[in-house]
Parts: sequence; C-alpha cells; structure tokens
Amino acid sequence: NMNFLSGIWWSLPLVLVWATPPVTSSWWYMGAVGSSRVMCDNVPGLVSRQRQLCRRYPEAMLSIGRGVAAWTAECQHQFRRHRWDCNALERGQRLLGRVLLRSSRESAFVHAISSAGVVFAITRACSQGELKSCSCDPKKKGSAKDSKGQFDWGGCSDNIDYGVKFARAFVDAKERKGKDARALMNLHNNRAGRKAVKRFLKQECKCHGVSGSCTLRTCWLAMADFRKTGDYLWKKYNGAIQVVMNQDGTGFTVANKRFKKPTKNDLVYFESSPDYCIRDRDVGSLGTAGRVCNQTSRGMDSCEVMCCGRGYDTSRVSRMTKCECKFHWCCAVRCQDCLEVVDIHTCKAPKSAGWISRT
Repeated sequence: NMNFLSGIWWSLPLVLVWATPPVTSSWWYMGAVGSSRVMCDNVPGLVSRQRQLCRRYPEAMLSIGRGVAAWTAECQHQFRRHRWDCNALERGQRLLGRVLLRSSRESAFVHAISSAGVVFAITRACSQGELKSCSCDPKKKGSAKDSKGQFDWGGCSDNIDYGVKFARAFVDAKERKGKDARALMNLHNNRAGRKAVKRFLKQECKCHGVSGSCTLRTCWLAMADFRKTGDYLWKKYNGAIQVVMNQDGTGFTVANKRFKKPTKNDLVYFESSPDYCIRDRDVGSLGTAGRVCNQTSRGMDSCEVMCCGRGYDTSRVSRMTKCECKFHWCCAVRCQDCLEVVDIHTCKAPKSAGWISRT
C-alpha cells in the first residue's frame, strides 16, 4: 500500500518515521519479502546510499521506526520542562525541520539522540533475532577474566558493533554528500550519539554452583535502558560547545577560546538558540502560550521563565487521586479514591498570538 508511504518518512537529521506499521502488517511482509525495491524507491527524501541499504535490509527499516519512537519519546521527556519541548514532532511535523535547519543546541541534541535511537533499535533487533543480517555478538565466545575471576561467555551479548556500523552507514549517508559546516556538525553529533549508547553497555552474569555459589559464572554484555543514554546526552546538551569552522574548512574550533576543545563525546553547535517564547515558523517554535508552568519552581519550568514574563492564568480543577494507602500483610497495598482540588497554571498568550514568519 504505497499510500501508506506518503506520510511515514521525512528525511532531515536522518529518516524520521512518523508512523510505522505493526510487525504483523501484511504491508511489511509484502515490502520486505516481495518488493523491497518498490517500497524503498517510494520513500521520499532518501539519498542513494540510504536507498541501497533499504533495498538490501528491508526488515531493518521497521527497527529504525522503533528507534524513532524511542528517541522522540526520550527527547520529549528530556525537554518536558523547557520552552522548546520537542513536541513539534506531534503538533507540527515541519516545525522540527525548521529547528534542524538551524545549527543550534536543540539541533545538536536531536541529531545525537536520533542517531543513538537507531543504534539502540538495530542492536536490540539483532539480539532478538529479527534481522537476517546479524545476531548476538559473535566475538563473545569462550572464557574470559574480570575483577571477580574467570567466567564463560554465554547467553546473547548485544551486538553493539553491528548497531553502530549500521547506524553510521544509514544515518550519516545524508551528511556525507556535503562538506559544509552544518554537515560536519551533524556528523560530529551523530557520532556522539552512537558513542553514548556504547558507553552504557554493561556486563551481566549468572552464577552456577552449589546453593547458587559463584564457582562458575556465565556472562554476557547488554545495553542499559535507553533513559541512561538520554540522561547522558541531556548533560551534553547543557554543556554543548559553540564552535566555528577553521580556516581551511576541514573542521571546527571553539568560538570562545576560554572553553576547552570539544571531544568526540561532546555536542557542538554554531548558532545561538532562539528563546522559543512565541510561535515562529522560521525557527520551528510553537511558543509557550497554554503551556503548564510551575508556580513554585525557580527552574526552567517556572511560570516566570516558561511564560517569558507574559504572566499566566490559573484554573482550579478537581481530580481523583489514590490516598490513605495502607500495607496489608502479605503483600498488598490498598488505597482509597480521594477527590483533590488543585490549581493549574498556564502561560498567557502574547497580544498577537498568530504565527510569525519572515518569509
């Protein structure tokens, strides 16, 4: 069903999947098995290298769709208390494109987290046997040693190297066509995202022996929950380093000499971010009118900061909550339903609440 294709793909930092069919969808069986060339040729926005990978690994496209779902949810979680809340993905698809056309901190984060999402999803699909092209990490075999002694590799170690390799080939393909400053910035941030997932690969073990003693251990490597990657990249977003192109145009250097040179783990950006206070198509801002703010906070979600000094409206609402919870031996917690009245504060709209557009 090619009508399905028209709304699901849109390529900016990579291919963004707005919706993905269920695993059992006949469309995916038809596309993945019978006519991957037709499917991939009808996906708008792919560069030739991405189209080649799509034709060669059609089943991986579903995994990429899951990766997009993971990173968009994580992006929205990390920005939930900020003026730009990453919800342009849901409320205005093209708005995210406007954000990414700027070389800002937000663009740097989206490139990193989206690249990480593809690594995570492809690696997970390998371990779960969903891809013909990969499986568990083939290098984790035989015996090895760690600080606790000797162990045997067993189970299914996440094949993170394959996930990184596939993500690099697919995600970076769009940037490798250009040699300009933005392409170099995007490639740097894409790599930082991939490295972030690998950073949280951890060794898990199971003990064997009499009464559960650890005379024998079987171990494997597993990715941590994606939230760890999101939290790490959020710290990198807050410490992102502004850079400028160097004189020969092959790389970049820090814009402010007082700051350290960025490492491969750092996020980099060229342009300062807009304030995102008002609706502005050109910068991809939905504005903060109607956003819920925290009257008692002193952070980014405070009514003063979130509402950009415009003030806020307060409404009193009633909601049901669990209360008077008691623990009963053994092992249940029983609560009552209580009616709670709370004040909700929402940012006022600017006097002119329409879209601003400079084009």
